[in-house]
Amino acid sequence: MRPGTDKRTRLGTAALAAALLLTGAAGCSSKAKSSGDDKPSEGGVKTGKGVTATSIKLGALTDMTGVYASLGKSVTQAQQLWIKQTNAAGGICGRQLELTVRDHGYDPQKALAGYTELEPDVLGFAQFIGSPFVAAAKGRIDGQDKGLVIPQAWSASLLGSASIRTIGATYDIETVNAIGYLLDEKRIASGDKIGHVYFEGDYGENSLAGAKHAAKEAGLTIVEQKIKPTDNDMSAQVAALKQAGVKAVVISAGPKQAASLVGVAAAGGWNVPVVGNNSAYAPQLLATPAGAALQKDYYVAASTLPIGSTAAGPAALAKAYKEAYPDAGLDNGVVAGYTAAGVYGEALKKACTDKDLTREGVTKALLSLKSYDGGFGITHDFSDPKSPSTRQSVIMKPDAQTPGGLKVIKEAAVAPAAQAFTPAG
Repeated sequence: MRPGTDKRTRLGTAALAAALLLTGAAGCSSKAKSSGDDKPSEGGVKTGKGVTATSIKLGALTDMTGVYASLGKSVTQAQQLWIKQTNAAGGICGRQLELTVRDHGYDPQKALAGYTELEPDVLGFAQFIGSPFVAAAKGRIDGQDKGLVIPQAWSASLLGSASIRTIGATYDIETVNAIGYLLDEKRIASGDKIGHVYFEGDYGENSLAGAKHAAKEAGLTIVEQKIKPTDNDMSAQVAALKQAGVKAVVISAGPKQAASLVGVAAAGGWNVPVVGNNSAYAPQLLATPAGAALQKDYYVAASTLPIGSTAAGPAALAKAYKEAYPDAGLDNGVVAGYTAAGVYGEALKKACTDKDLTREGVTKALLSLKSYDGGFGITHDFSDPKSPSTRQSVIMKPDAQTPGGLKVIKEAAVAPAAQAFTPAG
């Protein structure tokens, strides 16, 4: 699942600066200033941008027309469902919630333009797909804007900010846990070579850092294969890794690349286990020619139970989501979006109790959530911005008979090599 939101090429500093200038994000617009907006409200609750006596406005910067369109749609619809449920239950702090959505199509200029447009009018962002884009806006978010942003991205480069908070293990830790699973199952052992196919940029290179750490701890050798998001045929990578004699493969790319790698390997009679990050899978792959091969020996790591789990949280969400969107498919984007909205909601409730619904008040409230459990298998600690909210990963396997296309084969756990690993934030 996990929205592989940051799976594109890392944007160069000059390109990002140009995009910021084009969108006005790098300017000194008075609209972007947050000082002087705080004001008292009825009941003694302090408020600021995006909050009135009757409403709380949040933004969502998503991808519904680009490379992660299916993910963006699921994440957004799940958040709209959460908003509807929350409002039906009376809202938060006596206010109804509103979600304003902008589709950036995974285009940097559109993403930053969307941020610049919505920022003056919303409290913060319950969704921001694309770690390169979040990183481009980071100076504003941390500096003058201060609105809480929950990205659909898990690069360790986003750690360290009080206002930008990922939910789950970062890609490097997730990769350590995935390799740990193969070690536990004795599919690989000390002295073996393992391949790593990864996107250039934040997502892939952060995953590679985790793979190198796991390899060092276990006495493995990494055989690297860097690719671009536009590389959809993995034939050359499979040939190179097969020739190198690797015993397993890690893929830190998109669903298309994962399907190609597994499908090409199976067609050539090369049978090795393949593990992927949360972003390297989509249930739609099961309907492709690679579907059978994916169900045989492909595994996915993520910091949440899948939507098809029979546990109470996923089961209730799947039922509510299908009722709200009967024509929509189920995937882990639903869980990711709903979880992010739920975390935002908990911060809002705490901020209301503290009588401070300003941006700074909500960010401070999130820091108080040290054992948040949204019902999806993992407890999260948001008290330290420099650390991921969890180091645990669930290991799953594609299964066409399970709603959402993933079944759990190992419950949430932390590999020994991930315990003391420090993400490079």
